[in-house]
Amino acid sequence: MERPSAEQENRALAGRLIEACRRAGVRLATAESCTGGLLGAALTAVPGASEAYEGGAVCYQNRVKEALLGVSPETLGTVGAVSADCARQMALGARARFGAGLALATTGIAGPGGATPGKPVGLAYVGVAWGEGLAEAVENHFAGDRDAVRAQTVRKALELALACLEKVRE
Repeated sequence: MERPSAEQENRALAGRLIEACRRAGVRLATAESCTGGLLGAALTAVPGASEAYEGGAVCYQNRVKEALLGVSPETLGTVGAVSADCARQMALGARARFGAGLALATTGIAGPGGATPGKPVGLAYVGVAWGEGLAEAVENHFAGDRDAVRAQTVRKALELALACLEKVRE
């Protein structure tokens, strides 16, 4: 039996997330950097996604992260765009900008270039924001080429959102 592709696995997770959001009455938004729209694509591949997904923004450049999502110039200047602080602020900004109850954000170094001392290729942060200003970010270290890192980042974002919805329901 052939193993499902990363894209198929992500679409299945996205389907679970859309259904969980729909059942909980929670609207979802995304802010993406390193995944470049793959998270939004996985979500919108689900029939009926509009019942739970507000939309998303691909904010690749720092100036766009600042202007659209309200990421602090201080954060970008000190810890940088590939950081937990930036991922949290991106998620909070997406939640506010889209008027969503839950927002996800991705930022990282997918490669093959872009690594710096202390920030290797495969480093990715996934942020999630919900409730009244609540946000967290998870640091991840993924292996593989650019496509693999991006797919794994999308998977982690979907899993984090599902876990967050479970916490909120408890």
